[in-house]
Amino acid sequence: MGRTGAGRGVVGGKAAAWEADRRRAPLRLAHALTWVSPDVPAGVAPWDPDGAGARDRVNRAFSDAEGRARRVAPHLVITREVLVGAPDTVLGSESRAACLAVVGAHRIDGARGRLHGSVAGRLTARADCPVLVVRGRHTRTGPVVLAADESPRAREAAEFAFAEASERGADLVVLRARRSGRTTADALSALREKYPHVTVRTAAVRGRHHRALVEAGVDAQLVVVGVRRGGTTVVRPGSEGRSILRDARCPVALVPAAGR
Repeated sequence: MGRTGAGRGVVGGKAAAWEADRRRAPLRLAHALTWVSPDVPAGVAPWDPDGAGARDRVNRAFSDAEGRARRVAPHLVITREVLVGAPDTVLGSESRAACLAVVGAHRIDGARGRLHGSVAGRLTARADCPVLVVRGRHTRTGPVVLAADESPRAREAAEFAFAEASERGADLVVLRARRSGRTTADALSALREKYPHVTVRTAAVRGRHHRALVEAGVDAQLVVVGVRRGGTTVVRPGSEGRSILRDARCPVALVPAAGR
């Protein structure tokens, strides 16, 4: 199985360690270092651009993140990597060999920033694996919540949600728009057969799907949303993909479907 990667590891260190440990995968801590000098080749860390300051800051961040991870999984294999470039770019590159990317929900556009202006949002547009955004309360109790729809990417999200519910020993709550048709029903039926031990509860959502997701996430341990990868931002009908991350009360897994 591929490794689990954590960007901005201080924020997601514990969550990333738990995810890596239960997946039996190594944990790779990645630090994106912005450095504008044209003399520095892409991907090579300038360890001492301002004396010892940058090196000390990076090492402290790594030590803090690794310490948090070790408290969760003492025997976990952990590696470190410093890469030069925008966080979403370098973490997107790292995701090519990962089974899961874990990031914090920091925004870079200020207090009013949205998902499309965040590292998490832009990473999802580039990532080759699901992205777990750690925000709100992080607990191992409560159900996994899935946003189900008729889009082509719904299958990947549903598969991920069922697998997560199975691994976590949690119930799965499936929120379906009232307009959902046969495609959604068939996909869920097949996954029920694949994961017969997962207790599934479905609810038809009237009105704003986003609000139902936020409310269901209050007592959940994870919300799973399917997104389309490509371009520069997360794409989802309406503004659900952006707003759920902005308002969610628990971690959110954004599951991409490339080219769809």
